[in-house]
Amino acid sequence: MGKQLLLIRHGKSDWGNSHISDFERPLNARGLRNAPEMAGRILAKNLVPQLLVSSPAVRALTTARNFAEVWNKSLNRIQEETSIYEANVMTLLKVVNNLSDKHDRVALFGHNPGLTEFANYLSNANIYNIPTCGTVLMEFPFEKWAQLSNHTGNLLAFDFPKSANED
Repeated sequence: MGKQLLLIRHGKSDWGNSHISDFERPLNARGLRNAPEMAGRILAKNLVPQLLVSSPAVRALTTARNFAEVWNKSLNRIQEETSIYEANVMTLLKVVNNLSDKHDRVALFGHNPGLTEFANYLSNANIYNIPTCGTVLMEFPFEKWAQLSNHTGNLLAFDFPKSANED
């Protein structure tokens, strides 16, 4: 069994209050609605990760908590990783390369443009943009997270809220 990495972009955030910093921006109603729905799709496919790693920005952490609830993971299972916020590809790679090898499937909650670039860097994905609350699942033929690098992964699934017919 190799490693599987699930990249998840935070849900739609609320731009209503211009007085708060980018870091503090909360999710809006759609973001709060999409997160459990997307988490449910992963649960239905039996692809729930063992570890959740999130940017500490409010919108990412809230998304991670919403997913954790659907996946029945305690909220203290979410590992906050400061460097994910505003991270580029190399920063994200460092985070992933340092993951504990005892976990075979890990979810990483982060931000664009870094997350989309990271998916394309790691795998054969050719994704123009991961929409809010979009999920990208990649598989790697390695036993160790440290072995993940450029184009070593295989894209298994790319999903996002609008990919299913919304009523």
